[in-house]
Amino acid sequence: MRTTLDINDALLAKAKAVAAREHTTLTRLVEEGLTLRLRRAAGESARGRTRLPVYDGKGGLAPTVADPSSNRALRDAADGLDRV
Repeated sequence: MRTTLDINDALLAKAKAVAAREHTTLTRLVEEGLTLRLRRAAGESARGRTRLPVYDGKGGLAPTVADPSSNRALRDAADGLDRV
């Protein structure tokens, strides 16, 4: 939809420069800005929900990890220094 906006001259100049640098249109830049602002106002994060990966395989810690509750043992195992 077409509309008319009154935008501060300095802000418009900066926006045009950003749009040119990013090879996009001023319209697209304004749409992105409005989208981000409206999401924030609605309580959503700017990126939306992040889906975390879940490992469904079998296994667990390597049998050479001496004490799985010890940070040092886990660090040593990760560094290849695990003690059997």
